[in-house]
Amino acid sequence: MAGRFVRASKYRHVFGRGSKKEQCYDNLRISKNAWDTNLIKANPEYISVNWEASGGGAFAVIPINEKGRLPEHMPLFRGHTAAVLDTDWSPFNDSLIASASDDGKVFIWKVPENFTLHTDAEEPADVAPVARLSGHMRKVGHVLFNSAAENVLASSSGDYTVKIWDVEAGAAKLNLKHNDIVQSLSWSADGSMLVTTCRDKKLRIWDTRQQKPAQEVPGHPGAKNSRAVWMGEHDRIATTGFSRMSDRQLGLWDARAPKEPIGGFTILDSISGVCMPFWDDGTQCLYLAGKGDGNIRYYEYENDKFEYLSEYKSPDPQRGIAFMPKRGINLHENEVLRCFKTVNDSYIEPISFIVPRRSEMFQSDIYPPTTGLKPGTTAEEWFVGKTATPPKISLESVYEGNAPEEVPSVPKPSTSAPAQSPSPPKIATEPPKPAPIPDSVAAPATAQRGPPPSMKDNKASIASMADKFTDNDEEQSSDDETSSFEEIPKPVERPSVVARMEEKTSSPAMKVETEPVKPTPIASAPVTKASPPPAQATSTTSTASTASTTAVPVPTGGAAAAASGIKDYLHDLKTMLEAQNKTMSDQSQQIATLTKEVGLLKAKISEQQSDREKDERIRQLELELEEAKS
Repeated sequence: MAGRFVRASKYRHVFGRGSKKEQCYDNLRISKNAWDTNLIKANPEYISVNWEASGGGAFAVIPINEKGRLPEHMPLFRGHTAAVLDTDWSPFNDSLIASASDDGKVFIWKVPENFTLHTDAEEPADVAPVARLSGHMRKVGHVLFNSAAENVLASSSGDYTVKIWDVEAGAAKLNLKHNDIVQSLSWSADGSMLVTTCRDKKLRIWDTRQQKPAQEVPGHPGAKNSRAVWMGEHDRIATTGFSRMSDRQLGLWDARAPKEPIGGFTILDSISGVCMPFWDDGTQCLYLAGKGDGNIRYYEYENDKFEYLSEYKSPDPQRGIAFMPKRGINLHENEVLRCFKTVNDSYIEPISFIVPRRSEMFQSDIYPPTTGLKPGTTAEEWFVGKTATPPKISLESVYEGNAPEEVPSVPKPSTSAPAQSPSPPKIATEPPKPAPIPDSVAAPATAQRGPPPSMKDNKASIASMADKFTDNDEEQSSDDETSSFEEIPKPVERPSVVARMEEKTSSPAMKVETEPVKPTPIASAPVTKASPPPAQATSTTSTASTASTTAVPVPTGGAAAAASGIKDYLHDLKTMLEAQNKTMSDQSQQIATLTKEVGLLKAKISEQQSDREKDERIRQLELELEEAKS
């Protein structure tokens, strides 16, 4: 083969780096409750962890900078009368946290100022909640703050409902009814929509303020738990679940029309643990952490599919995991993400995902603006119908040690259809340049399914193919930047064609006619080189097939010369393809020969093993016979 296609990506070499034991949070008593949640949550200031406590439920809050072995007696956040099942930090207030419990209550807590676990008191004072939200009839399994509106909280319960709370008012304003227990929930970037997975195997996308599902479709077919995460500002949702054969699956859904996953379900593996999905909007990557195994695999989202990047492997399995918001990562070490995983229910290990770079400058290409501490709307505005995405901050200002600076938000491009063809080349405005290329020529994938090309299309096709042979470094560099593949170098240009085209473009009198002229077959046009056979005038590309129609207009003599150059170019392509096919054929024959030899060797080895087994059995019988005689 002349080259190898490799997908270009800034994150292809991202690697996960674990922490030494002294950099972990040790001496913990993590809850052993079997309810399926993440057990821990994190923000740039604190980590919360469900605690194995007697006499009611509790959870612990650990300051990020207090690493190492934690004290035996430490202040806990107590108040629930049953085990704490889930917690969640407010995205706009690092000291505000909500908790869900088996007692059917939702509590709101405020971390005290200068909070620390290392105190001189023999019995540290526990922290009490600042608000109690009652309304669920059974245990509350999940809590999740709205991603755009301040003090708006969603909670799911065993009573088959999801309640939307106004934390400031202390009341549930909205109620979303399900048919079974909710297994996961995730907000959209602007906070107007909510996606839920349920034990009835349905995926629901809720218009929350209308209190009804905008979409309800079958989800993963397996009986085990499935999870969903909204992919930031995209109208896409990623889900993990199980097939009927208990294989772990990954699905990508269009939030506006989720009849079935885009491209079908992707089989991950046959491990039995639930796969926990996390979306990073900055790198456009999806991270999948398996519950019960120590692996974290990550994929890059591109062209409406997930491209596998790599996998962080660890011998220590995780039961809970939390990802820190982007504003808390270490920018000076090119860290793009940081997560925390529980190990053996006794300590928490930080894991950093790093993009290897040699430069010590701020890497703006891997650190786009991210969400800060300012919400898009207040709770009161959100409940009356206002929708707004939170403003973003520049991480470069944080890198330089300054206060975060707000930047104007740029909406992400629509992802309604996969980008299957490259963007059309730039069209110059000078008179000597050829006419603009129609969309039917620039997008070969759609041109093959359209109607036959018209005479104007054929004329423009010849002009565009001739333009390929001109020196246009600017266009080439633009294509290289936008392409997601490292491609094979193009064939060497032919000087004779280049000279003719330069002469054509340099003469101001030469002009491509816009009126159709009498069509003339390419075969009858005056050419200076021998025409190849008709079989050589075909090509596998749709552009070449458009250029090789039986009758095309030849507006000028320069276009006829260009047509001759195109034929030579196609002839070279066919010669190269024939050489590659011959090489592949030879390799296939060699592989078949080697496969046959391997089979013969296996047969010989099997015969030798059989002979050895027979000899061993004969010796054993002889020994038994001698023993019997004696």
